[in-house]
Amino acid sequence: MKTIRFGKFRRLFVPADVNPIQGRNFINVQIDAIGVGLASAAAPFLPVFLTRLGATSQQVGYLTSMPALTGLLLGIFIGRFLQNRPNIVPYFSAARLMVLSSYALTALLIGLVPNAILIKAILVLWAVVTLPQTVVAVSFNVVMSSVAGAEHRYDLMSRRWSILGITTALTTALAGQLLEHFPFPLNYQIMFFLLSVGSLISFYYSSHIILPDRHIPAEYQVNNFKQRLLLLYARLKIEIPFVRFVSIRFVYLLGVTLATPLFPLYFVRVVGASDAWIGLINTAQTSILLIGYFYWTHASRQRGSRFVLLISTFSMSLYPMLISRIQNVQSIAAIAGIAGFFQAGIDLVFFDELMKTIPEDMSPIFVAIAQTLTQLSSFLAPMLSAWLGDLLGIPSALFISGLVRLIGFGLFWKFANTAQPNQAQV
Repeated sequence: MKTIRFGKFRRLFVPADVNPIQGRNFINVQIDAIGVGLASAAAPFLPVFLTRLGATSQQVGYLTSMPALTGLLLGIFIGRFLQNRPNIVPYFSAARLMVLSSYALTALLIGLVPNAILIKAILVLWAVVTLPQTVVAVSFNVVMSSVAGAEHRYDLMSRRWSILGITTALTTALAGQLLEHFPFPLNYQIMFFLLSVGSLISFYYSSHIILPDRHIPAEYQVNNFKQRLLLLYARLKIEIPFVRFVSIRFVYLLGVTLATPLFPLYFVRVVGASDAWIGLINTAQTSILLIGYFYWTHASRQRGSRFVLLISTFSMSLYPMLISRIQNVQSIAAIAGIAGFFQAGIDLVFFDELMKTIPEDMSPIFVAIAQTLTQLSSFLAPMLSAWLGDLLGIPSALFISGLVRLIGFGLFWKFANTAQPNQAQV
């Protein structure tokens, strides 16, 4: 593959102190983000589409709970599979392609499946997609951390997520406008087809990431299942910073995933927002990420990771509480933009703090464990939020999700001292 040259703008995309291969990886990761951003712009519209088809709160919640269930059941096994692969980039890029191209398959279903069973058909499709989603969830952190190295995680991820945020924001806004100019459901069919082109961009550039083969310790290549579990349990007992961080993060993410299926329901049923306004709300939140990523990267160097962790988790705890008390779409869009600034801090600090606590020789399986806990929260929370929404109303359920986040923030405040880099990573 030819080296991509950016001339005098190269510093914007690649730190000055990286070698040529690492520099190409940085660029590949960032162009991959453009493809992911294009395709992922369809994501917030999928639950809205199901809602407009007449899906129940429980059915909308399945979009979150299904990948969570697969990750919960298979995450450790996928992590174990990837643990014994010297290079997991091919698995990462292929799985990403399968996930993002599923929006094109959704568009096909809209045209081929009768309306009476369309909701169920789409849910079955996305149930199948949960397997490659789990592969992506486990492999992403490992690949990105290997590209960045311990010293450049904030640099790489702030650049990647800024590009992803800009691409998603612009595309989401355009998609929302497109939906207003075609009849339903043709508008969603066209939108899903167009945005799935991003899957091809993502696959090409992510598959060209070049990483050295990982060393796999012989003691972790045993075939006896019980022995593997005993080795893993013994290792977990000494990795106290990892266990503490992922446990507290689990509580916080429980509050996050409680709100995930509630937002589209709130916007459609309570606020009565149009597709265009829903697109603008998502655009407001993602567009401000660019400023947030660069600010929090600078803040982490000046004031430390603990400052970033606490201020961002506290601020995002207030977000669903405020939204639950507002029914004006302009005000919601403004608050969503402010929330995007603090969400950028959470994205960066959660990634960096997790990878600090993970031993490099066991990174796939430890990431899989962290993802399994994340998926546990994602599996439990949508069912609970659907129940709370039906029992207390969607606004009250959103408020409760903010209270759960506040509990997680309190645990971070009391117990979480930001980790020092694991010795295996130095």
